[in-house]
Amino acid sequence: MARTRSSSSIFRYCNPGYYLKRPKRLALLFIAFVCVSFIVWDRQTLVREHEVEVAKLREDLTQLQNFLEELKTGEGNVINKVQKDVPDDPIELQRREKVKDAMLHAWNSYVKYAWGQDELQPQSKMGINSFGGLGATLIDALDTLYIMGLHEQFQKGREWVANSLDFNKNYEASVFETTIRVVGGLLSAYDLSGDKVFLEKAKDIADRLLPAWDSPSGIPFNIINLAEGRPHNPGWTGGESILADSGTEQLEFIALSQRTGDPKYQQKAENVITQLSKIFPDDGLLPIYIDPHRGTTAYSTITFGAMGDSFYEYLLKVWIQGNKTEAVKRYREMWEKSMKGLLSLVRRTTPSSFAYICEKNGDSLTDKMDELACFAPGMLALGSSGYGPDEAQKILSLAEELAWTCYNFYQSTPTKLAGENYFFHAGQDMNVGTSWNILRPETVESLFYLWRLTGNKTYQEWGWNIFQAFEKNSRIESGYVGLKDVNSGVKDNMMQSFFLAETLKYLYLLFSPPSVISLDEWVFNTEAHPIKIVPRLNGENLGNTDEKERPKIKLRSRKEGHLRG
Repeated sequence: MARTRSSSSIFRYCNPGYYLKRPKRLALLFIAFVCVSFIVWDRQTLVREHEVEVAKLREDLTQLQNFLEELKTGEGNVINKVQKDVPDDPIELQRREKVKDAMLHAWNSYVKYAWGQDELQPQSKMGINSFGGLGATLIDALDTLYIMGLHEQFQKGREWVANSLDFNKNYEASVFETTIRVVGGLLSAYDLSGDKVFLEKAKDIADRLLPAWDSPSGIPFNIINLAEGRPHNPGWTGGESILADSGTEQLEFIALSQRTGDPKYQQKAENVITQLSKIFPDDGLLPIYIDPHRGTTAYSTITFGAMGDSFYEYLLKVWIQGNKTEAVKRYREMWEKSMKGLLSLVRRTTPSSFAYICEKNGDSLTDKMDELACFAPGMLALGSSGYGPDEAQKILSLAEELAWTCYNFYQSTPTKLAGENYFFHAGQDMNVGTSWNILRPETVESLFYLWRLTGNKTYQEWGWNIFQAFEKNSRIESGYVGLKDVNSGVKDNMMQSFFLAETLKYLYLLFSPPSVISLDEWVFNTEAHPIKIVPRLNGENLGNTDEKERPKIKLRSRKEGHLRG
């Protein structure tokens, strides 16, 4: 007969005395207690951590939903919110803040010593009206201030534009310079802020420029009196119009027609391309002088530097501005022809094999390249995506080669700042020609595009090195100055307006998230003023820009440059 345990024998395990007489069982019981306690504690910890993570994810989801809703409605400080919400690389953030500090130093110096005038002479601490007293630096700086979130400074500039900007001046203005700086700057400020005072002022100055297109051929004269009209060309061109000056108004005037609903601006500017297409050669390369009476070319230099450059840039950018639709297809076709011509001008140095773009006179090539032509790597990178895969890679590779050359324009001098142009001789790589530096932006412009389009951080490092060279050599107590000689470091007495419009803006964007002024939504004019992309479905699309299409962002070509001692 089987034995059964009595209840008393079971309860003995609950008696502490039982374990005191049996130390091994006491130890096992203690270990079991610790293990169970650890398991329970760990599980509770995991549950709490999970609850925290879920709460955080719900919060992030709510913020993202709110942000997307703001994007849909066009409300909210989009630039600042993008910069806040996108995780920042701490080095990029630090560098961006350094560039912003440089912008504030340049702006505050202008405000203190040259307010309302065109440009600041930092060493003499006075202003100078290089462009007829149109407030060139102020207007050039507006969108840079806005993008950097410097809204107090932007508002101060806005009040001057509204209350003091007057175009009724007896001044012989460059149509080109006035368009890219003033019309472009005002349109960009309007596209960014939605403030119609900028659009009204852009229309005012554009109306004063329009008579320049009243030539027999439709090719514009390059100089006009802002108060009285009377367009003409400068005497030093022999009466000819300049290619870049005549073919670098399309972005601004098309945008102005789209935003005002008045087709006259677009018609004048696009007629120039129609006329030039009639004489467009197979290699797409035009000489820098055009006869405004007959619409024919004159024997002169072919170059991607001064007086030629931005004509080719705008062929590509009008195609982008029109959202690459059929209506702007001819611009892309002309640009691709010109790029075939550019390829024919590329040579490489010895011994280091730096790629460079020659200038051409008749059938002969000159081994010379302007720093101005350093916009070309960025242009090539920007246009590469319109080709098939193999050709796109070829164009992008050339862009990267040319950018390396332009970066070495800087690295090859004692000051690490580039001269105005370079010559190339067998066995000597490159030698600086004209040795001044006037704070030009073209190389950092190309570094910006290459970084945006390739993601290669090398271009950020190159840009940072160039910025540090500007800080070391060009920053003084009362602003920024150029150098009379990049070898000796002797300073000049001019803070060019494009330093605030272009150089500092491209450097700032080089260290900003790609969604800040996205290349899918904006196109930069040749003075680095971002203009909103608006599709052209039928070649016209001249009605007022839909308010929903304009972002509510609350958040080159030859530039003359003025070298004064």
